[in-house]
Amino acid sequence: MSEHDRKGLYNLIFRTVFVRMDPENAHHFAFRFIKLLPVSPVVASLVRRSTGPHRSLRVETLGLTFSSPFGVAAGFDKDAKGIAGLGVLGFGHVEVGTITAKPQPGNDRPRLFRLVDDRAVINRMGFNNGGAVKAAGEVGRARHLRNRPVIGVNIGKSRVVEVDDAVDDYLVSTRLLAPLADYLAVNVSSPNTPGLRGLQELDKLSPLLTAVRDAAGTTPVLVKIAPDLEDGAVRRVSELVVELGLAGIIATNTTLSREGLSSDPSVIAKAGAGGLSGAPLAARSLAVLRVIRASVPSELCVISVGGVETAADVQERIDAGATLVQGYTAFLYRGPLWARQINRGLRELRRNRSK
Repeated sequence: MSEHDRKGLYNLIFRTVFVRMDPENAHHFAFRFIKLLPVSPVVASLVRRSTGPHRSLRVETLGLTFSSPFGVAAGFDKDAKGIAGLGVLGFGHVEVGTITAKPQPGNDRPRLFRLVDDRAVINRMGFNNGGAVKAAGEVGRARHLRNRPVIGVNIGKSRVVEVDDAVDDYLVSTRLLAPLADYLAVNVSSPNTPGLRGLQELDKLSPLLTAVRDAAGTTPVLVKIAPDLEDGAVRRVSELVVELGLAGIIATNTTLSREGLSSDPSVIAKAGAGGLSGAPLAARSLAVLRVIRASVPSELCVISVGGVETAADVQERIDAGATLVQGYTAFLYRGPLWARQINRGLRELRRNRSK
């Protein structure tokens, strides 16, 4: 079966089956398949032969070797249970979480909504996860697996903790997870935890990042920011990251904006509050990337995420200065061979450039 036929088959399945399912239920259904992939070494090996990125795609950053510049953004694997399976599918790194110090159920369902006409998603999940202790067990097991992807751990504030007590809350997760993670991402930009985005203000952000950096030891620390920050604020955060000696920046999280959507206004209104991700975020995410890269040294790791769907999208981010690129929302629309498509497409693009 050709690549075109595979894409067509998944698109047919999506539009006849998955689109009729509750989005969160569909995610859990697909995730069960992902977790099963590495159970059989024979099956995993066969799939990896097809999906594994070519050695020419390797990236050296954060003191680590990434098999591909393309990875899974936080939010897809909230409890660190699908790391091995996602690696089998061809992702060079998996950023798990967001993990909070305390277990929490997240917001009430429904809390995940598709905007199919925009190839987008609105979510107000609210950091639903089993907590840092459970996540530490999962990450600890995964880090000893052969052929595993690089493991990033994204940490956030527990909902029951006041913003003024956020530093101590983040430090609980840092101390448990930093020794096990390949890198640590400090999430201060989700729109679904009250008060969280206020931590992006420099007077709050500086002591938080300083404390996490010091507690993380040798584990690289990055901060994840929102696309809704004005350019001046993005520059100031970038300068702070350099001043504190952090390893990098992840840009961007989901947006509160609803501008330029093609979906029926009633569908958008029904989805309600939450962060928007997917294709409509692409332009702003790329713009933020360019602001950051113009503000930081070339060696600083900048991970670009938001609206990425094709190999051309990934290469555009790399050309604009991204060290690595992440995706999530297009996984829903592209299916399980998405990373394979990206990796093969990147190699083809680069071969054509070299001719």
